[in-house]
Amino acid sequence: MKKIITTLLAASAVGSAAVLGAAYFGLFNVGADDPHFPAVHAFLAMARDRSIEVRAKDIEVPNLKDEALIRTGAGNYNAMCIGCHLAPGVDKTELSQALYPSPPDLSKIGVSADPAAAFWTIKHGIKATGMPAWGKSMGDQYIWGIVAFLDQLPQMNAEQYKALVATSGGHQHGGGESDMHNHEGQHDKANGERHSEAAPAKDHHDRAQSEAHHAQPADTKPEDGHHGTQDGAEVGSDHHSEPAPKTHTHSDGKEHIHGS
Repeated sequence: MKKIITTLLAASAVGSAAVLGAAYFGLFNVGADDPHFPAVHAFLAMARDRSIEVRAKDIEVPNLKDEALIRTGAGNYNAMCIGCHLAPGVDKTELSQALYPSPPDLSKIGVSADPAAAFWTIKHGIKATGMPAWGKSMGDQYIWGIVAFLDQLPQMNAEQYKALVATSGGHQHGGGESDMHNHEGQHDKANGERHSEAAPAKDHHDRAQSEAHHAQPADTKPEDGHHGTQDGAEVGSDHHSEPAPKTHTHSDGKEHIHGS
């Protein structure tokens, strides 16, 4: 028995040294575009799920049917979560395609029949996944609002989702809010057309100003002032504080002197 235990300890030490060596020499690819081996992924998923279940088991769930709670959650979800977790009518975003592990599509699964686990996850986040700990900036009541909204989300279509968000009051959770990037419809063609039209409008304005600037000398040049009349003298005085010139040169090189 002692020999078996010794053998197991030695094998464990060798295995640990091999893992540490592989990590130290950079043999593990940490790129998000290189998925885990199936066994590694299964182990990490198990560890994640059990960790959340253990910590969420004693959380008391409030009334998730409260309409005010659901409405508040809709605005915060649309501002803070849609980029990763999608929504009715939003099938993918830049973030949802780029993150690994891939964020779950909450528009389809909602709270997965475990609102306490959803609350804990939103509040505390998950290490090395891109899931933030929103509890650092949101009070519990606002997090419960998102949970209540998620409980309703899988039953909504795109029109119902947008209507609820429109009545929600937007991104607000009692302070600490910052500008969030709303990913809703970012792949929509109409949005792209609106952005592409904005630049030409500015170019047109700048071009109009430029044309007006170059056209100004021809438009404002006083014909009488060109021949030294009193009006021309006044114009010249206004711009240069000097008398209007009494001579000018023709294109053939001859100088024409005006009478005083």
